[in-house]
Amino acid sequence: MTDGSTRLWADDLTVGQTFEFGTHHVTEKELLDFARAWDPQDFHVDPDVAARGPYGGLIASGLHTMSIYQKLNVTGVLDNWRVIAGKRLGDVEFLRPVRPGDTLTGSTVIDAIEFDDRDRALVTSSAELRNTDGKPVLRTVVEAYVHARPGRSHT
Repeated sequence: MTDGSTRLWADDLTVGQTFEFGTHHVTEKELLDFARAWDPQDFHVDPDVAARGPYGGLIASGLHTMSIYQKLNVTGVLDNWRVIAGKRLGDVEFLRPVRPGDTLTGSTVIDAIEFDDRDRALVTSSAELRNTDGKPVLRTVVEAYVHARPGRSHT
């Protein structure tokens, strides 16, 4: 996280700008712990059942995948912006399973910036999370309010 003086204002962002995430390695323990607490379906929590299922082994919960995305987006991108709050998370697509041993990374691209008269902008971005092989596992669209420089005309 940057100190407040170096965080980006909405004015500093541009449509088409890409921000890369860091990485997160998914362990079997983490996958099982998350699933047992938040999504205890057998193909997430029972290796034997999962091995016989359509995925041929354990897969992470979609909620777990979303949580990893959120962590990487916050630590790699949003901590560097002057974010006010999220508005919408939409168009979530789970494209392929996340498995123990995967290392996830990704990026977000700014699609639109709409300033209003309250010294803020609604920033819309498209994000993608990729697995160890570089294949997308998640895509989503996010809208968040970001502070604009005070007193500047943005309309």
